[in-house]
Amino acid sequence: MLKKEKTGLIVVDIQGQLASLVHDSAILISNCEKLIKGAQALSLPILWLEQNPDRLGSTVDELSLLLSAGPSSLAMSESNSLPSNQKPIDKFTFDACEDAQFMKNVKAENVDTWIICGIEAHICVYQTTLSLKRMGFKVELVTDCVSSRTLANKNLAIQKLVNNGVELTGLEMCLFELVKDCRAPEFKEILGLIK
Repeated sequence: MLKKEKTGLIVVDIQGQLASLVHDSAILISNCEKLIKGAQALSLPILWLEQNPDRLGSTVDELSLLLSAGPSSLAMSESNSLPSNQKPIDKFTFDACEDAQFMKNVKAENVDTWIICGIEAHICVYQTTLSLKRMGFKVELVTDCVSSRTLANKNLAIQKLVNNGVELTGLEMCLFELVKDCRAPEFKEILGLIK
């Protein structure tokens, strides 16, 4: 079971024109927006990646505005230590774990579990997720928050990750697992995202 005190979110490369070309693009972006808002409401650390942004473009506006705004007002009222202005980590390797800045940020967070969303499932998401798993982190792939240009490549990535011991979750499943209790202060905000 996911525990909010020990879990972080990694947003992988939801950028530029590629974000509009992946399978079920509009659903992917909408689901990732809900996942990010949920993570912010729950005060989870969020690491935000961009692959070669000068060539591929920046993170799509819906997500970059949300990510750069920082945590929700509820989360801010509960913790003054959260960053109010988060910036993406630029990378050039497909596996983010080969990027020194990313690894510095991963190690700086006091979590042992990462939930992963982003594109492309069979390239950057796959390689980063597998490396984190091999480093000893518990990793859960949010399957309705990842995509590739083809559904076949998304499914291939999911199958290979499962074969390597990566856990699967979904948007609603992980948010309700993290919130745990309908009496929790974050519950109404999470429920509002799902409805």
